[in-house]
Amino acid sequence: MPEDDSGIGREALILNKALCIAIALILGAFAVDPARSQDYPQKPVRIIVGFAAGSVSDLVARAIGQKLTAALGQPFIVEVRPGAGSNVAAQYVARAPKDGYTLFVTTSSSTIRSPNANPGFDFGGDFAPIALMAEVPFVVTAYPGLGVKTLKDFIALAKAKPQALTFGGTAVGTTGYLAAQLFNQRAGTDIPIAPYPSTVQATADLMTGRISIAFASAANVLQLIDAGKLTALAVALPKRSRMMAQLPSIDEAGLPGVHASLWIGILAPTGTPGSIVNALSKAINQALQSDDIVNQLQLQGMEVLGGSPEEFAARIKSDTTQWDAVLQAAQLGK
Repeated sequence: MPEDDSGIGREALILNKALCIAIALILGAFAVDPARSQDYPQKPVRIIVGFAAGSVSDLVARAIGQKLTAALGQPFIVEVRPGAGSNVAAQYVARAPKDGYTLFVTTSSSTIRSPNANPGFDFGGDFAPIALMAEVPFVVTAYPGLGVKTLKDFIALAKAKPQALTFGGTAVGTTGYLAAQLFNQRAGTDIPIAPYPSTVQATADLMTGRISIAFASAANVLQLIDAGKLTALAVALPKRSRMMAQLPSIDEAGLPGVHASLWIGILAPTGTPGSIVNALSKAINQALQSDDIVNQLQLQGMEVLGGSPEEFAARIKSDTTQWDAVLQAAQLGK
């Protein structure tokens, strides 16, 4: 009687299928997503800016865009979409394809989350940080007529005359306003805060003594400080600023942790391949080391930053935590 090979046939079929699956898994492990396998970029890249043309974020985006165009061989086109404090641009980019061809340039204002706001996106979850590019330091600036020369002198004056002084801040909920709130919270002072629609108007009133002190962007006040029209007490950073090396940091001046600046960074929609994010970060950091970029930004009152995506993510987290705590303590937005 011939041997029954039906069982052998079934076993061979099962083994063949298992072998095919194993081969497919092995090949899959080495396969690369088409978006990653091609040299990036293969077409023009759009850089979406959430603020008006001529703003610091727009200036930085255009300077870096030119460098990326030269380095990566495709146009990096800046597109301005202002509105709702950059929320219009943020919503647009958050919903864009996650392929590295739509990027988002914004500022530290995106880390301020009003309790009642519903921006339509989650800044911490919908964007993949690429690189911090530049920073406009804030300077704690006082009216010269007060006669104070140091931050400790000013705090002593504020405690001795709690209602005689006035803090000038930008609009409620902005970085300048929250920095004034944070100052009061950390210094143990109760200086009333007057909101201004712009730093230019606040600076004008600071020179005349209508207000006593303000967190002013270095770009707006450096020349006035040099001319003796304003008194600089500290730069609101953990370390001294390269542009104002003679001025103590706010930590050195005796009020550690009261940090405020306007940084400008670039991000992509979350889900963008890590290889693209890293390639962009590397190219941007190389651009930021060029003398022409450094000089161009310094002329606008900005300092070059740079750093890895992970470092940028940590900065976003720390700033968000800080401003959330200030908002909660001040009960703003309730």
